[in-house]
Amino acid sequence: MKEEKIIYYKDELNDEFSPAKIEPRFIGDDYKYIRDKSFFDKIARFFWYRIVFTPVAAFYSKFVLKQKVVNKKLLKKFKFTGYFLYGNHTHDLGDALSPHFTNFPKHNYLIVHPNNVSMKVIGRLTPILGALPLPDTKGAYKNFISAINTRIKQKKCVIIYPEAHIWPYYTGIRPFGDVSFSYPVKLDVPVFCFTNTYQKRRFSKKPKVVTYVDGPFYPNPDLSPNEQRKHLRDQVYECMCERAKNSNIEYIKYVKATEENKEDSND
Repeated sequence: MKEEKIIYYKDELNDEFSPAKIEPRFIGDDYKYIRDKSFFDKIARFFWYRIVFTPVAAFYSKFVLKQKVVNKKLLKKFKFTGYFLYGNHTHDLGDALSPHFTNFPKHNYLIVHPNNVSMKVIGRLTPILGALPLPDTKGAYKNFISAINTRIKQKKCVIIYPEAHIWPYYTGIRPFGDVSFSYPVKLDVPVFCFTNTYQKRRFSKKPKVVTYVDGPFYPNPDLSPNEQRKHLRDQVYECMCERAKNSNIEYIKYVKATEENKEDSND
């Protein structure tokens, strides 16, 4: 029988368990967030995103993750509206690919850590596919916000993982702040969330992914901007916590590190 895999964590907000170890590049004032202004850039985006990336994402989601999407019809009603889509961060490659299967045929742009645009080969391609790395300077931040505004005005989707750090196969929802909810508040657009749950497969020890889509949630105009973003965050968090209860297998067990289990956590 396979020994149960246990990961010991110290900080739910800041611990990172991604297997990838990448030196992030500096995202400065000269970083180009919009990559499809010219005709040829648009052709390149269409080729890499629709001809190459979309089929790969669909294949990986359907045949590797065995993903099933519940309530996908909610998103289809907003095909002519820009919106934000928030999800739980529990898979390295899967979290880069599966939202495009969940949200097809919408064009998606994903807010990412600079790691995702720092790889020698793939790092040149991810910005074309829609990666929006978090900025390191005030000038870059201005360009970053401008890019988000542009994509929403173009009726695209911006995807955010508010937990920020990857915990593979984690079946709960970690606490997250409300800072990223300032974007939909400022733009006054709807918010959706998706919750990836892990459920038993018939002929495999690895779980299948069942994704629940919920929303739309809207900023409340009767509240102040800070109260609006907190209200949105709370709605999304509570909804995701409820959906997470549908996980029925713990492929990797996460245990809070204590003095008692310190030896085990160092093994």
